[in-house]
Amino acid sequence: MLTIGILNLQGAVSEHKDITEKAIEKMGIIAQTKNVRYADDLKKCDGLIISGGESTVIGKILFERDLDKIIKDKKIPIFGTCAGMVLLAKKTNYEQPILGIMDIEVVRNSFGRQKDSFETELNILGYKYPGVFIRAPTLKNYDKTKKDIKVLCEVNNTIVAIQQGPNLAMSFHPELTNDTRLHEYFIKEVKKCVE
Repeated sequence: MLTIGILNLQGAVSEHKDITEKAIEKMGIIAQTKNVRYADDLKKCDGLIISGGESTVIGKILFERDLDKIIKDKKIPIFGTCAGMVLLAKKTNYEQPILGIMDIEVVRNSFGRQKDSFETELNILGYKYPGVFIRAPTLKNYDKTKKDIKVLCEVNNTIVAIQQGPNLAMSFHPELTNDTRLHEYFIKEVKKCVE
C-alpha cells in the first residue's frame, strides 16, 4: 500500500493530512497517510510532505531525530510547502539546517511579514489554482543546467513553484484550499517512484 507521510513537527499538519486523504479518495487508489515524527515512522513511507511553519525549528528537529538521514538514504519524493520549500533548498538567505535536496536557492519571507499575506489566482500545470501566501519564501535561483528541474509557477516574474525529479517545492499553502489537484500530482509522482 502506498504511504504518504505528513511531517508532524509544526505547521499545517492536519490540513495536509486532510487534503491528502481527500486526494487519495478522489484518485480512487489504495493508499494511506501517516504522521511522521521520528525516523522509524519515515522508514514506512513512500513519500513525505513537509508543511509550512518555522523552517529553522523544523530543520533543527529533522536533524536531531535523524529524519534527514532517512530522507537522503531512501531518496523518497518530498513535497515541501512554504517552510518545506526552504528546507528542500541547497541554499537560503538565513543560516539554518536545510536538507539540500533540490538545486535551488530560496529567500525566506520574500513577500514580507504576516500582515503582508495574500491570496491570488495562480496558473500552475495548465490550470487555475488558488494561491495562499503567508510569510512565503520565493526562489532566488536554480541550477538551470539540471535537466530534471522545471518551473511550475510564477507570480510577478518570481518563481513560487518548482519541481526537480519527483520533488516539489512551493512557496504557497495548497493545504489551506479545498483544491486537491497539487496533492494528487504529488501522489502520482510518488507512485511513479515505487512502480
